[in-house]
Amino acid sequence: MAPPADLRRPDSRRHSLDDLLTLMAVLRNPDHGCPWDIKQHWDTIVPHTLEEAYEVADAIERRAFDELPGELGDLLFQVVYYSQFGREEGRFDFDDVVHTLTAKMLRRHPHVFPDGTLHSRRGSGEDAVAERQVKTRWEALKADEREARVTDGADASALDDIPTALPALSRAAKLSKRAAGQGFDWPDERGVIDKIREELAEVESALAEGDRAHAQEEIGDLLFAVVNLARRLGCDPEQQLRGTNAKFEWRFRYVERALAESGSATDRASLDEMERHWQAAKQEEKASRS
Repeated sequence: MAPPADLRRPDSRRHSLDDLLTLMAVLRNPDHGCPWDIKQHWDTIVPHTLEEAYEVADAIERRAFDELPGELGDLLFQVVYYSQFGREEGRFDFDDVVHTLTAKMLRRHPHVFPDGTLHSRRGSGEDAVAERQVKTRWEALKADEREARVTDGADASALDDIPTALPALSRAAKLSKRAAGQGFDWPDERGVIDKIREELAEVESALAEGDRAHAQEEIGDLLFAVVNLARRLGCDPEQQLRGTNAKFEWRFRYVERALAESGSATDRASLDEMERHWQAAKQEEKASRS
């Protein structure tokens, strides 16, 4: 696939990272910058950061690689924004972000950079490190970093530094993974499935007693148990649910089209009629995969 048109123009000078940093400084200039950009601050940009991250994920899932440079640029712009805030307040700048990231990656990859520098790359003839060893070292190094950040008098926890702003499914997966890394886990998938059945039974019991508030609480426990099963199966629950959302949307739109073609609509059709079209949508999906 050809690159986007803006990247193909031979007559235009390709912009650099320095250009982007200069652009941001100009946008934030209180005398002649952009009024919208000038009034932004740390908290107002966070929602945009989350949105841009999801747009990157969406482009990748749709394999819309022609859109990806633009979406990645939008996400990078968020980092530039925060770096500008930091520079204005004398806290840090973009160079500090790059330095901190590079130093951390060097520290976390001793199997590639044994001396912790870019000049100490391991030779091709040296012993290879298994992926499992890499993951074990990575988690151990992250644990050391968490302990180093703990202030005097505070207790370190394996659950430290898991962002509370993460989507609930993603955060549940990280929480359970960290706990499992400490040995707090079921011995196999069967134990998780039994837990899911237990939590579902508690939802049913609460509903039978007419206690909807308790049922709602138990649904949270049920979802957490399902997240654990996803973790045990090696998949990302957030990603799996996004896939199911897309599948549901396609099938429901199929039902709407089928009803419209017959002169009906979802608000007038019977449940049996909608179910019949739903099953037809599933059959069409199955045929397209074969």
